[in-house]
Amino acid sequence: MGRRRGGRPIDGWLAIDKPSGMTSAAVVGKVRRLLDAAKVGHGGTLDPLATGVLPIALGEATKTVAYVMDGAKTYHFRVRWGEERSTDDGEGEVTATRASRPTADAIAAALPCFTGAIEQVPPAFSAIKVGGRRAYDLARAERPVSLAPRQVRVETFRLIGIPDADHADFEVRCGKGTYVRSLARDLARTLDTVGHVALLRRISCGPFHESVAISLDKLGDLGHIAASAEIVLPIETALDDIPALAVTEAEARRLQNGQALPLSRMAAPSFPAVSSAGMPVRVMAAGRLVALARIEGGEIRPVRVINPNTSGVTDVDYR
Repeated sequence: MGRRRGGRPIDGWLAIDKPSGMTSAAVVGKVRRLLDAAKVGHGGTLDPLATGVLPIALGEATKTVAYVMDGAKTYHFRVRWGEERSTDDGEGEVTATRASRPTADAIAAALPCFTGAIEQVPPAFSAIKVGGRRAYDLARAERPVSLAPRQVRVETFRLIGIPDADHADFEVRCGKGTYVRSLARDLARTLDTVGHVALLRRISCGPFHESVAISLDKLGDLGHIAASAEIVLPIETALDDIPALAVTEAEARRLQNGQALPLSRMAAPSFPAVSSAGMPVRVMAAGRLVALARIEGGEIRPVRVINPNTSGVTDVDYR
């Protein structure tokens, strides 16, 4: 997350169609320069070789990044059979080869083993920290990297094409922390061969889909008018799955000052059917997002206060 001194206070979300060969951090930097934005972050890292949807948070939208990162993601990717590589994608060195190639029937039979709650070992070239250092830094230094299996969730995993005997194309929808490179590696091994990701594209990330994504070239053409050209999406776009609670302007001001609202005294008549302790809600006043809050002890308690076009960050945590 980066803040630019003297930049423009732009609030909202961009869905960038990330090009191959560029890091997610580099995309953030370019967006910041193109828009002269004061504060920019991203909602879910993409590998440099990957393309597709990279949600970019501007200004106060950076307070909602966690909700995007926790959302489901959908990828299209191509596996190259017969070669395993150090990075589990086409960038690394070949570490193993096999002559065997799986059939479509064998692939289809194996995919159910990789859906639901599964355990996977992340790639050695990943951002996971080992003893305070990133795994990819250790791997590049040819230091041993031992990563423990972790549980992830794969909602759907399907074969969508076989362009030739050496390749197969897939679509996967998965939860936070899932490594597509690990899926490709482990699927190949299950099929009595080896493999790596040859192409990877993210087509959706949380509520953001490639249909609304914009290229960096297009963003550059729009320049400073992008913020007013319906390219920047509202902050609440990231919160579609969270129930909304309407409040009055007076109630909104109390929340923005860090004060809780007793449910029994709220003036606004519409309240969503959510009352579980700790349940998150997005609080709206006159159609605008004013806070992220949760229900506790018969009160609405602010967790993240949203102040569009301000540089201050207000965090109130009642844990």
